[in-house]
Amino acid sequence: MKIYISADIEGVAGIAHWDETEKTKSDYQKFAKQMTDEVKAACEGAIKAGAKEIWIKDAHDTGRNIIAAELPQIIRLVRGWSEHPYLMVQELDESFDALLMIGYHSFGSSSSNPLSHTLNSSTLNYIKLNGEYASEFLIHGYAAATMGVPVVFISGDEGICKEANKVNKNIKTVAVNKGVGNSVISIHPTLAVKKIKEGVESILKGDIDKCKIELPEHFIVKLSYKKHVRAFKASFYPGMKQVSSTGLVFETDNYFEVLRMLLFAI
Repeated sequence: MKIYISADIEGVAGIAHWDETEKTKSDYQKFAKQMTDEVKAACEGAIKAGAKEIWIKDAHDTGRNIIAAELPQIIRLVRGWSEHPYLMVQELDESFDALLMIGYHSFGSSSSNPLSHTLNSSTLNYIKLNGEYASEFLIHGYAAATMGVPVVFISGDEGICKEANKVNKNIKTVAVNKGVGNSVISIHPTLAVKKIKEGVESILKGDIDKCKIELPEHFIVKLSYKKHVRAFKASFYPGMKQVSSTGLVFETDNYFEVLRMLLFAI
């Protein structure tokens, strides 16, 4: 069994402030450690379920957060950003049996996490995909769907877990945080690690094909920018239409074109 893990930090247990996500801030190290611990737990659960190869994308900020030495030796860790359109699932392909998402968070403009955003918190208010607010789970879950790879597990805040089960009720979820206004209610970080390990093992021992996400036939992407200048610049991307000073729309039948547009437009 070959497993892919995409890991972020804004959905790990206890995280509540942007200072805890930035390398230059004093609070960062303990949450980079929690991110590592949760990824390690997912690896251990996958190995118990029979995984022989695990690829991990460090998908937060610079892509240099996970402490590699604390992970099992069978892993391959993707650090930094290649600038490939697959973004947070770089190197994912049809050879993988399943995709796991660790430390994920709610979509931009959601009230489910004080750190909610989609792809770029400084540039975008939100992204809508076929009328629904798009999270990083949905964007990369659809990427996996183009390759026939099921998204079987996600951990993060309550909002992203509910979204995942709205897309496919069979996806195993572990909610470690609940956002309330500008605060977070969290389970114990050690309990989060335990739940992730057990959850990954249980779902991978089941019928993972039930977790495949259905890919729409057509895509309408709406982008809301914080600054009109950024929207103006992105409006020159081929096929992009400007509908307001900060709003753009892009349509296509090819999901890879959505990913390519996002790479250049944000």
